[in-house]
Amino acid sequence: MKKYRDHYFLKAKRENYPARSVYKLKEIHQRFHIFKPGMRVLDLGAAPGSWSLGAAELVGPSGSVLGADIQEAGTSFPGNVTFMREDVFTRSEAFAQELAARAPFHVVISDMAPSTTGHRGTDQARSAALYEEALAVARLYLINGGSFVVKVFMGPDTRAYAEALRRSFTTVKSFKPQSSRSESMETFYIGMGFKELPPHDPGGPQEA
Repeated sequence: MKKYRDHYFLKAKRENYPARSVYKLKEIHQRFHIFKPGMRVLDLGAAPGSWSLGAAELVGPSGSVLGADIQEAGTSFPGNVTFMREDVFTRSEAFAQELAARAPFHVVISDMAPSTTGHRGTDQARSAALYEEALAVARLYLINGGSFVVKVFMGPDTRAYAEALRRSFTTVKSFKPQSSRSESMETFYIGMGFKELPPHDPGGPQEA
């Protein structure tokens, strides 16, 4: 895998983060003030662990982070972070129990990204499946008024996805951090003010 030795890559090495992506989360927090001490955070697509580490710093020792990824993180986490190797699409009983025990979460974050093929349409479709599942999980486990941060690759599905977010959050913003590579198609949607939905209708209103 090619490693881009740019400013943020080198900064992550100096500051002992496993990946440069931590600075994207920090920029999002600086802009939108997502995290507060004592919050409970769910991190989807957590490997190699930079977002979990960044979130753990922001919520402090009185807060907690539950991270999950289909790959091992290979990172040493502080005591307020729990990492589980899990597939978000086929959640194990142990993971489901952990989610239920910790819920509701104040923030759900997702940096999930597909294995890319180089074919733009295929990669966008794979990305869409991930960010749609991240929203489905957020709708199940977010606290009323909570926040959601999700990475998307811009494509034909993102407009409808933004509309779905607006049905579940009072405020929805899009943001591309400076620490994102300029050539990348990624951006981040931030949903704030989760509108609690009835238990019998976890997906919210549907289009006819």
